[in-house]
Amino acid sequence: MATFVLEAPARLLFLSRDPERIAAQLAGASLTLAQAGPLRDDISTDEITPVPILTHFDEKLGRYPYTGLRAGDALPIGLDAIRQAGVNVVVGGKRYGKGSSREHSPMAEKSAGVRLVIAESFERIYRQNADNIGLYTSTDMGLAERLVRGERIGIDEIVAGRDTLAAEIVKAGGLLAFGQAALGGVEPQPAAADTAPRTLFEKIIRRHLLSTSATPAAPGPGAGVFVRADWRFIHEYYTGMAAHMLHARFGRPLRLVDSERIVVFEDHTSYVEESPNHVRAGIVPNVRAMCQAQRDFAETYGLRQHRTLTEAQAAQDAGANVAGISHAMMAEHYARPGQLVVGTDSHTPHSGALGCVAFGVGTTDMANAFVTGAVRLTVPESLRVELAGELPPGVTAKDVALHLLALPEIRSGAGVGKVFEFAGQAVAALSIDERATLTNMTAELGGLTGIVAPDAETARFLRERRGVDAPIEPWMRSDPGAAYAMTLTVDCGALSPVVAAPGDPGNGVPLASLRDRPRIDIAYGGSCTAGKREDFDRYHEVLAWAVERGLGIPDGVALYLQYGTTAVRDYCVARGYDRTFAAAGARILQPSCGACANCGPGSSTDAGQVTVSAINRNFPGRSGPGRVWLASPPTVMASALAGELTSFAELQARHPA
Repeated sequence: MATFVLEAPARLLFLSRDPERIAAQLAGASLTLAQAGPLRDDISTDEITPVPILTHFDEKLGRYPYTGLRAGDALPIGLDAIRQAGVNVVVGGKRYGKGSSREHSPMAEKSAGVRLVIAESFERIYRQNADNIGLYTSTDMGLAERLVRGERIGIDEIVAGRDTLAAEIVKAGGLLAFGQAALGGVEPQPAAADTAPRTLFEKIIRRHLLSTSATPAAPGPGAGVFVRADWRFIHEYYTGMAAHMLHARFGRPLRLVDSERIVVFEDHTSYVEESPNHVRAGIVPNVRAMCQAQRDFAETYGLRQHRTLTEAQAAQDAGANVAGISHAMMAEHYARPGQLVVGTDSHTPHSGALGCVAFGVGTTDMANAFVTGAVRLTVPESLRVELAGELPPGVTAKDVALHLLALPEIRSGAGVGKVFEFAGQAVAALSIDERATLTNMTAELGGLTGIVAPDAETARFLRERRGVDAPIEPWMRSDPGAAYAMTLTVDCGALSPVVAAPGDPGNGVPLASLRDRPRIDIAYGGSCTAGKREDFDRYHEVLAWAVERGLGIPDGVALYLQYGTTAVRDYCVARGYDRTFAAAGARILQPSCGACANCGPGSSTDAGQVTVSAINRNFPGRSGPGRVWLASPPTVMASALAGELTSFAELQARHPA
């Protein structure tokens, strides 16, 4: 007997680019795909569930899906709209579910009554999260027309073409149900004799494979597997949901596998009382309750914690507390070459700069990994990025990342789900901090992870920053002849400062090509991508130059600098950078994700405001209602001083010595 996706007649919502067509459907109109017009591409999880909604982790999420979705200049989907319209099938365009790893997005859709999401293509983490909670997805656009005609769709049609493991998880109703039945007492998979040339990613994965009845012994690209992680980490926006899931299914107390290898971070919420979006929504108490739920969970199960610091605590305990953004902290304190790291954040690939495999997972994936020790992975292909030549003075890894994001191949989705292996002369010359910018932003490139083979610079970083003498073993490199899905070659010598226009990180253009320079209201330097030591070296270089010439931040411009970790803060204080920043007119913020996640000072408060920011993504609503231009650390500082988008070289030309 066939099992069907929908128990009731299909009620479709085509996520059109036209807000009036969305409104018409919510009011009861039934459209075909052709009548809906062009569909929205690049729908981000920030639009499906904006940050303030993430304090919910149960059925309350069903009130909120798509409340941040932008169609034209409108936000056409309001509170409770999906439930009230009875929508059970949603149809979108390309790269559906971009951005954050937040499982709240598919959970909100499912809680609102959506049973099936159809899109031309999906981002990896979103689709895996949907599988894990029992929300069906399909890239067969023909299903939409069949449902409009009243046909019924079977589960077997939904899983057709999926890897075996994904199909089994979908049929089981989700990952926790599957894991409970199939993942008890999994063991490492014995290493098979292998002489084939392998990428570094493949070598690390093969060393971490787990043997299960549902996964192949010799997996190739596209196969579903489970791996053992050396480190698992989670932060406050996910722990409450994970605990809720686990306790509901398994009761209390839980048995957590290898709990000494789990790290819990509080890294988003230290400035929530100064976040206009949280204050206006009246959810600061919810945020505090969410943080307390994480602290309770960590203390109950004896997990290591890194808590956020208030301004008062930072002043009292400078140098004593170790805190910061989770994935930056993993690179500073935990990850090592050849290891496998997973975290509930899309920017977990940050640690790939050290030559390890690091990737983001959703809440259910992490919950399952807590109790089984097994992490789900669909084996990806690798994409090699050859950064040839030398970067010109003033051009940074952030400029390289924005250049890559604007390439037609990447814009069309060639990087989705891939491993980005960064190599070449320019990469060899980069510090670990700069390499981390590249691996971190593989999240924006659509990749599973980014990786750089460890070398003498890696060993130096570990020795000098962490006091760790970790040998770089001969196997820790890709073999000649290893297979790649594609190679992208960039002539780094031809690059110049790049900015990405508001709306998407892929909207990159050389700054020099912009004839009309937008005025700037807010300049923000920080986040995991741009809150590292070398980023602060760049901020200081520009601001020290300005202070020497009597230049400061003009009236009407607010400049914020936020450290990524306490180690970065202590480094800057020891060098006297903080005095220069104050003299230039910057507000200094303690380590946190802050404005990058719309969680503190530096976020816009008005739709007319323009921000230039060193963060990693500028999706609609990501850092407040205003427009966000992405840029490198020196460009952000120069723009703050000029009051408009400007490179440091251009600013220097305006003020010759």
